[in-house]
Amino acid sequence: MQDHLCPQLIGRDAHRIEDIWQFFYKGAYWRRGPVTMSAISAVDMALWDIKAKAANMPLYQLLGGASREGVMVYCHTTGHSIDEALDDYARHQELGFKAIRVQCGIPGMKTTYGMSKGKGLAYEPATKGQWPEEQLWSTEKYLDFMPKLFDAVRNKFGFNEHLLHDMHHRLTPIEAARFGKSIEDYRMFWMEDPTPAENQECFRLIRQHTVTPIAVGEVFKQHLGLQTTD
Repeated sequence: MQDHLCPQLIGRDAHRIEDIWQFFYKGAYWRRGPVTMSAISAVDMALWDIKAKAANMPLYQLLGGASREGVMVYCHTTGHSIDEALDDYARHQELGFKAIRVQCGIPGMKTTYGMSKGKGLAYEPATKGQWPEEQLWSTEKYLDFMPKLFDAVRNKFGFNEHLLHDMHHRLTPIEAARFGKSIEDYRMFWMEDPTPAENQECFRLIRQHTVTPIAVGEVFKQHLGLQTTD
C-alpha cells in the first residue's frame, strides 16, 4: 500500500473511482493476488467514502437507497460430539438466530477442521503465533457421519431454522455430489465450499447430481473471478 499504491494516488481525481480501480488492477505487477487485491479494495472503499461525504449522504443512499429494513445473519455452532453440537444449536436458537451453521467433530478422528478450541468458544482458523495445525482427514468417515448430525438436528429442532454446513473445500466434485445427494432430506440452506473453488466447472457437475444448494465465493478476490460461476 505505502510503496506501490499510495504514491500513484497523489494528484488523481478521487471521484474517478472506476478509472483508479482499473489502473491499479491492470498496472500492478502482482495483479489478482490476495495481497494486491486487498490493498486495492482498501483504496476503493476509501474513494467511495469520499464520494459519499462529498455528496453529504450515506453511501447506501448514493448507490440507490435501502431496499430492506434488515438482513438475516447466521451463526456458527460446533461440538466435539452430536450432543455437544445440539446443545450449542439450542443456545443459538434461544438467541433468536434463524440461520445456523453446524459443524461437529468426527468419531475416529483426533481433530476436525472448523472446530472451536473449547466449549462455548468461537472457531478461529488462525492461531496467533503458531504454525497452521496439521490434521489427518478421512473422507469416508466424514461422508458417513455428517448426515447423522443433520438428522439429529432436524429430529430435535425441526425445520424452523435454515441449516448450513461448511465443507472447507475438502471433497472432490464426485464426493461433493454424493454428499449433497445424501443430505437432501434435511433441506439444507446451503453446503459451503464443497470442493476447491478454482475449478469452477466442477460446480456444474455437482448441481447436476443434487438439489442441495451450494455456497461458494469467499476465496474469490474480485468480481471477474465469478464470471464462469453459474
